[in-house]
Amino acid sequence: MLNTALQSDLSALVQGVNMIWVLTVTFLIFFMHAGFAMLEAGQVRSKNVANQLTKNLLTWSVGVVIYFLVGAAISTITGGLTGGGSYAVVDAFAAIYMPEAGAAAAWVNWLFGAVFAMTAATIVSGAVAGRAKLRAYVSYTILLAAVIYPVIVGFTWGGGFLSSLGFKDFAGGVIVHAMGGIAGLTAAWIIGPRMNRFNDDGTANVIPGHSLTFAVLGTLILAFGWYGFNVGTSASPLALDGSAVVLGSFATVGRVALVTTLGMAAGAIGAAGVAIYKTGKVDTLYVANGLLAGLVGITSIADAIVWPGAIAVGILAGAQLPVVFEFVEKRLHIDDVCAVFPVHGSAGILGALAYPFVATSFWSGSASFVGLLVPQVVGVAVIAVWTFAATALVFGALRAIGQARVSRQHEVEGLDTSEHGVDTYPEFGGPDESSARVDGGTIRSDGGVASNTFEPASTSETDSEARTEDEL
Repeated sequence: MLNTALQSDLSALVQGVNMIWVLTVTFLIFFMHAGFAMLEAGQVRSKNVANQLTKNLLTWSVGVVIYFLVGAAISTITGGLTGGGSYAVVDAFAAIYMPEAGAAAAWVNWLFGAVFAMTAATIVSGAVAGRAKLRAYVSYTILLAAVIYPVIVGFTWGGGFLSSLGFKDFAGGVIVHAMGGIAGLTAAWIIGPRMNRFNDDGTANVIPGHSLTFAVLGTLILAFGWYGFNVGTSASPLALDGSAVVLGSFATVGRVALVTTLGMAAGAIGAAGVAIYKTGKVDTLYVANGLLAGLVGITSIADAIVWPGAIAVGILAGAQLPVVFEFVEKRLHIDDVCAVFPVHGSAGILGALAYPFVATSFWSGSASFVGLLVPQVVGVAVIAVWTFAATALVFGALRAIGQARVSRQHEVEGLDTSEHGVDTYPEFGGPDESSARVDGGTIRSDGGVASNTFEPASTSETDSEARTEDEL
């Protein structure tokens, strides 16, 4: 009897510690929204700052309610349908709304999943900044939280067929970040570029962001929150083994913290190195976005790789950023304002596909290279195709009914005025008319290096419109 009572007390202790841990890292991940808000606000024009901040606020507010009402259950149903498990619709929703008595952790676990879902959703806003209607973005957020993201979770973490296949994504490098990056790129492609972003001959013009300070501050807030993202995924610090309390999944937390730190630092170094090679200068936004790309690259594999692999993956994830951004800009002619695809999309894909090269199981000889690679390739392909198709369908439909993009006049005026009726910086007055059109500067809203060249303004109507759009 005494032993049973002791085990009961220890069980309550273990559950309490685990729940406190999950809630703590959940709040840390939630704080990443402050980082996204600052990073994106810094990379848009001053006339679009309030719009970008509003989108970040509504992503959480609308998305988390929809994920509670619909999305979490959809992920459970999808996992059962594709993984051979239970998929009773009523039970899936009841488990969220009315968890069984004694299931104290049910809503805690839901909230932990919800902050991951909202991270995926908010990535999209940075790609379509400056021209997407607020109603279009919110509509997409609703569908992402209700269906698009939950289906991916069902395929993977929800026990679906990709999980059965052996697809590896520890903390969402593909499920969350690559998904958000692919969705953002698709949306930006369908909506089209900002006015005067590209010339008739296909060459690109720089549209500088209004605050490098905000962008770097947002980067560092995101990096801080990322420890909750990666380290926090070790969601059960303690476990009960008979009458003894032992380390649970927390046994890997040291490795996760180390490789997260190394990947982060290596990503910034990789981006800086490529920037120097390409331009002879170290562009600050490349360094900031490279740091984030290194984090994304390491996120899906942080619990099971050798530490030299973390440095290699981080460097590659940072180094690909300038290359992929230039390809998106100059070859695809897609206006990805905050470089969400090279930061989140291609970096997440790279990290997942690099797993066989750096996995502890491969270097210890307990797993084959091909056996590790095939599930990663299949998983990345399935998630990419589903995300692209679903996003293209939603934004394609919105464009078809004329609801995807603001009018030309509203875009020139700025979305702060046209969509919200506010002026983010009223003390500075209206924009000044310039006698020269700026085609370059030291701060790029897209994470690249500007050319610092000036051209005399033309008296033509086209150039007059360009000057109006280029004003801050």
